[in-house]
Amino acid sequence: MRSKAMIVAGVMSGTSADGIDVAVVRVEPGKLRPRLALLAHEGFPYPAALRRAVLAAMNSASTSTAELARLNWRLGMAYAEAVATAAKKQRVKLELIGCHGQTLYHQARAEAYAGRKLACTWQAGEAAAIANEIKVPVVSNFRPADMFAGGQGAPLVSLLDYVLFSDPKRGRVLQNIGGIANLTAMPAAGNADQLIAFDTGPGNMVIDALAQKLYGKQFDRNGNIAGRGAVLAQALDEMLKDPYFRRKPPCTAGREQFGSQYAARFLKECKRHSKKPEDALATATALTAESIAKSYAQFVRSKMKGAPVDTIVSGGGARNATLMAMLSRWLEPMGCRVTSSEAFGMPAEAKEAAAFALLAWMTWHQLPGNVPAATGAKRPVILGQVTFV
Repeated sequence: MRSKAMIVAGVMSGTSADGIDVAVVRVEPGKLRPRLALLAHEGFPYPAALRRAVLAAMNSASTSTAELARLNWRLGMAYAEAVATAAKKQRVKLELIGCHGQTLYHQARAEAYAGRKLACTWQAGEAAAIANEIKVPVVSNFRPADMFAGGQGAPLVSLLDYVLFSDPKRGRVLQNIGGIANLTAMPAAGNADQLIAFDTGPGNMVIDALAQKLYGKQFDRNGNIAGRGAVLAQALDEMLKDPYFRRKPPCTAGREQFGSQYAARFLKECKRHSKKPEDALATATALTAESIAKSYAQFVRSKMKGAPVDTIVSGGGARNATLMAMLSRWLEPMGCRVTSSEAFGMPAEAKEAAAFALLAWMTWHQLPGNVPAATGAKRPVILGQVTFV
């Protein structure tokens, strides 16, 4: 199939489960790699009842098949409404949609089940609901093809990172901080085979859980509460002993590692050292920042070959001034200039949605979308499934 320019909507709802991001982009073929331009971005919070249902499905040890089936369809309807609203507001005619879906479960490593060892993943959100409403094809279910090729199904944003941010003179670390934090690192003048990508650990997930538990707030806006607290060094050191922080890339994480149970243990450990809730929020914020910095020091710094490095932050964490200040304090002594993706023309909340628009375009043109150096896959593969109108 001959590649052509298309207007594509990318749809993303992350592990924070706070809402839906829609990015409308123009993707066109280039000489060495596709070219992408962001046309618009819109964010839509989940209705309260839907968010409760999503969180219950992710954190529950058991649930009913009826609940999961209903949630799958309800999410598809929510995605369709978000895309329709964005397209109408921006007055764009879409040709294709890429929908990541809501991750309910992600097990990147093979474990025994029903007589076999297997890895698995599940992103909910019925693609047919979107295709029926918008009347254009939808690419969804991106992760399984990479996993069956030996990869971890994540991170898949690395292709966009390479297309938009690789630089001939500066190393680049694209640090996304959603519910989970993940990075893509590219040495100066490197190609896609030289990428390093992995999940560094919790992003906003533990911070949000403590903000809800201690203050009844969905999140710590701008890091204001954490900014009033003190980091509890002993509690932080204890929680950084989690085995995940010693895993070598490629590695992926989710609520299975850093969800409600981890947050409860984290809060219990903080209370051993301080009764002030703002200290627990400050320590949770430091957990995100220090785990990112330690990941860079352990697995990335030596690959940058002494070139100056930009750490470019996206996701909701880029809006947290306390977190960004902590990141700068830990990373700048290692030669990293910390900034937001907005300085490069990509709004912090739009990047992952834009990535799945790009991946949908790749799939539509029967081009591989995974980066094996990032996911650990044995080969490049075409990602996703297409639902036609």
